[in-house]
Amino acid sequence: MGKILENLHVTLVIGLVLTAGLMLGFHSDTYSVAVTFRWMHVFFGIVWIGLLYYFNFVQIPTMPNIPADLKPGVSKYIAPKALFFFRWGAALTVLTGLILAYLMGYEEEALTFQPGFQLIGTGMWLAIVMAFNVWFIIWPNQKRALGIVEADDATKAKSARTAMLTSRVNTILSLPMLYAMASYQSLPA
Repeated sequence: MGKILENLHVTLVIGLVLTAGLMLGFHSDTYSVAVTFRWMHVFFGIVWIGLLYYFNFVQIPTMPNIPADLKPGVSKYIAPKALFFFRWGAALTVLTGLILAYLMGYEEEALTFQPGFQLIGTGMWLAIVMAFNVWFIIWPNQKRALGIVEADDATKAKSARTAMLTSRVNTILSLPMLYAMASYQSLPA
């Protein structure tokens, strides 16, 4: 069992097979498409927001305490890999959320804040703004800060600060976004 669990890809495949078994066992009609997209939306959202919180609650506060000779271990290996899953988690969360809203028939109403859809619409727009921040502010600045693209030391420092501040903005926005997303499903019809 240890050999199986040591391989992340095998672990994920086993989890996906178990999930597919549950889906097939409990949802065998067209409703299952919406359920599948809801599951994907939640899964990718956990990846995205989990990494957002990892960066803000663990990595950023810890970096000043890491000895200088050990920092490249984070900046050259851990951060780029985490940022890969972070930015694709953001993109796939938004994409699956928009598809889910379409499947459920409320995408236009939510995105235009129609009565009864303002809460979910607010959550959707917050997520879109956050994903924009990930792809167009945080990621380009992190590439410079981490040395993935060439930049002088002053540019790296400025880029690191910009990425960090934008990440903090996303942390702020994540709280009302999560409330809007979770609460919408709980509201009486």
